[in-house]
Amino acid sequence: MDIKYSVLDLATVIQGHTPAETFPRSLELAQVAEKLGYSRFWLAEHHNMISVASSATAVLIGYIAGGTSTIRVGSGGIMLPNHAPLIVAEQFGTLASIYPNRIDLGLGRAPGSDQLTALEIRGQNYYQPHNFPADIQKLQTLFSAENAGAKVRAIPGEGLDVPIWILGSSTDSARVAAALGLPYAFASHFAPSYFLEAIELYRTQFRPSKHLAKPYVMACVNVVAADTDEEAERLATSLKHLFIGVITGQRKLLQPPTDNMTWDPLEEQAVNQMLAYSFIGSKESLKTRLEAFVEKTGVNEIMATSHIFNQAARLHSYELFSQVINELNTVSQE
Repeated sequence: MDIKYSVLDLATVIQGHTPAETFPRSLELAQVAEKLGYSRFWLAEHHNMISVASSATAVLIGYIAGGTSTIRVGSGGIMLPNHAPLIVAEQFGTLASIYPNRIDLGLGRAPGSDQLTALEIRGQNYYQPHNFPADIQKLQTLFSAENAGAKVRAIPGEGLDVPIWILGSSTDSARVAAALGLPYAFASHFAPSYFLEAIELYRTQFRPSKHLAKPYVMACVNVVAADTDEEAERLATSLKHLFIGVITGQRKLLQPPTDNMTWDPLEEQAVNQMLAYSFIGSKESLKTRLEAFVEKTGVNEIMATSHIFNQAARLHSYELFSQVINELNTVSQE
């Protein structure tokens, strides 16, 4: 094993707090992650969600990158149908100019919200067909030095090395990533159903490119680590209540943990299905399950997202997770 480990953050707003209070918590997490050896810190574009404050993703990436010095910062992801490729190229070209060799551009094909909100974002373009692979190729062209002679250029952006990742939760995105020879990040933290099928398809159909010689898979998973299994399960009740809001449409700010979960059996079944790739427990519990996960999937990188109410507990969870991955890497190299 030589597994990289990273962070996915949604700038999650907790009960009793505001986005203004949330952003410094995200920056503190990024600074701690940098010290702990995390490879990258990504932020996700979502809209019209009361508990998610990362909607202006490129702006927040700049804030995080400005408060750190070595960790890569990027999008997990930018929802490409919401934006013109030229605007994305200019925004990330600007970020890459200010923070060279530290910016990642993860791209998704979903709206990052409900259909009504997507209509507000896209306007009349909502009714136009969207070609995700073609827009990715437009971005690659705009970033290329060879585009200098074109009538439309991305300034800044042109000639810059901004790594593009394909994000997905289905086999469709796997095919796109494979065909374009790009790294693939799967959203197994909320859409586990097609994970194994998608990464197998990606690997078998992968075509080497100038960007990537062989397949590279990153899995995003939920992680709630604590000193004991019991404490981790208690902390994870905040995550479970968040997912109840997702499936019922009754979203709330991230709630404090509770000693006992009281929920409808159908809700419990649906939430547990969505949280299939969640690692909740002590270091020893995580180590056993993560080792089995890596052996089964062969992933190159694990991106952890941790919806934990208390900031100190959240930072401690990421510390324990990094220790587990480092110990597994060390053992495999002996």
